[in-house]
Order: sequence, then structure tokens, then C-alpha cells
Amino acid sequence: MLKFTEEHEWLNIEGDVATVGITAHAAGQLGDLVFVELPDVGAVFSKGDDAATVESVKAASEVYCPLDGEITEINEAITADPELVNSDPTGAGWFFKLKLKNVADADGLLDESGYKELIG
Repeated sequence: MLKFTEEHEWLNIEGDVATVGITAHAAGQLGDLVFVELPDVGAVFSKGDDAATVESVKAASEVYCPLDGEITEINEAITADPELVNSDPTGAGWFFKLKLKNVADADGLLDESGYKELIG
């Protein structure tokens, strides 16, 4: 199940774990990324908390936790090569995996058509 937030994060939910990253739209707006800071495995976040930071040649931006949960895995590859986020934002450029506190909360997020409508 693919879901999106109004803050331009995507979630690919399988069971009670969501793989989270930023959308192609967000990556395009940021420009070439030069730095990514990821959360620690085991960290617990509430929806809307700052979970990661990205820096580009244009600006720095927070990546927000889209739902309540615990970080179970991070993508070290993007800290070594932030360009992966630009080149493959919804694939190899994922940020972290989040064990969801309540999977049903994802129903409140946008589906793909709702996200496309948001970004026009």
C-alpha cells in the first residue's frame, strides 16, 4: 500500500512496517542533495516529529515521521551517497523503515491521486 503525506514523504506499507522516503517532487524542489542525516535504529517517533535531515546546495530540510512508530532499519547507502535520493527517490533512495504503532492510521494519509492533486 503506497501512501503520501502533505509534507512530501511517501510510505510503502507492508504489514505493520512502512518504508519511508521523500517524493520525487520533494527531491526535485530540494535540488542535488549533499548530506543526509538519518535517525537511530530503535528511535521512537510520533507523527510529525523531525526524523531525518537533508541538505542540498539550495537548502536544508527536515523529513518528518509520517506516523507513530519505531525505526527498525535505516538506509546507510544514502548517507554515503545522498545523490541516490535524487536519482531514485522512491526506490534505492528510501530513508528508513518504521514499525507502525497503529497501521490503521495510514488511512488518514493521501493516496497517489490525492498526492498528485496536492502538487498540481
